[in-house]
Amino acid sequence: MSHTHQEQGPDRTGHGARAEPPAGGREWWNDRYRESGRIWSGEANAALVREVSALPPGRALDLGCGEGGDSVWLATRGWHVTATDISEVALLRTAEHAARAGVADRVDPHAHDLAHTFPDGEFDLVSACFLHSYGDFPRDRILRTAAGAVAPGGVLLVVGHGGWASWQEDRPEVDFPTPDELLARLELDEGAWEVLVAEEHERVQNAPDGRPGTRTDNTLKIRRR
Repeated sequence: MSHTHQEQGPDRTGHGARAEPPAGGREWWNDRYRESGRIWSGEANAALVREVSALPPGRALDLGCGEGGDSVWLATRGWHVTATDISEVALLRTAEHAARAGVADRVDPHAHDLAHTFPDGEFDLVSACFLHSYGDFPRDRILRTAAGAVAPGGVLLVVGHGGWASWQEDRPEVDFPTPDELLARLELDEGAWEVLVAEEHERVQNAPDGRPGTRTDNTLKIRRR
């Protein structure tokens, strides 16, 4: 699954700006990426930069890496990153981005449909930025699995939309939980985690036609004790 890098182009809630919900399969995503030489800005998500800059580098897992903006940013700061996406086209672009940045040895792309498979191992950081989709996408289950992949002392960072943008029509088939709702859905062992950040924030984002708009995002950052 792929995530939104906010600095370029229309927002991609539900993994796409198309009028109809995507089929969500690997080939749909490969076709989506082939429509353009680049979809996202190549820069890291601002929330990731804000929340991770002070962490000591270690092993990181980037869930839905897209074209690799977050993965490459982490690697340039010393992290060894497992970068996952459903699209082989996106993963190829991640690898190319890492090579251009001189960090190919610290970014390891892996194809995963997270609804069915998940990377092995434990990680000092597991990041899921804007991992949303339509229909039966099991986001809560995926994020519970993600929490289970966090090593002792490590951090789970989940950044998501808090609702539709001001120019979009609400679609009830996509769920946007608050940070507190997400925390409850993770079903964490009592006393095993420390909540570092659980907040919502509004940001300005241009609509596809260029007009300014707003949307609410949220951040949940927790550390395994």
